Amino acid sequence: MFYGAVVWDPWLIVAQIVCLQCLYYVTLGVFLAILVGTRVSRMSLVYFFDYVTITTSTVTGWCVIAAFLLSSTAGAVYMLYLIERAKKCLDFSATIYIIHLFICIVYGGWPSSITWWVVNGTGLAVMALLGEYLCIRRELREIPITRYRSNV
Repeated sequence: MFYGAVVWDPWLIVAQIVCLQCLYYVTLGVFLAILVGTRVSRMSLVYFFDYVTITTSTVTGWCVIAAFLLSSTAGAVYMLYLIERAKKCLDFSATIYIIHLFICIVYGGWPSSITWWVVNGTGLAVMALLGEYLCIRRELREIPITRYRSNV
């Protein structure tokens, strides 16, 4: 893993964004199925994209909030393996949440709930900061150098 002069590769960037976005939604779906699926009679895209479901007034709302925050934590781990650079973590995290905002606007309108903004802002911060922390830890590891001694 050598980080010298990096060639700008837009196809790689787009592929990384698509992979992260898909992994984020798959993970969110798994956590929603575990936390919310046991509480409601029918799961739907409402829990993914409608700001009304993110509420602190019901237990189901708290489960949705937990699913979103756990997904952002998993997203940080995905960035460790897909992005591998600490200085890119904020960019990719923000891109994931901006795309999520656009999908939410198309699906249910402009999110007017303060809770939605707090949960997604916290998720963005968790994903970016934890991703940077994990990537920095990997970047600062010692490089193992094996020495071969000749038996002369």
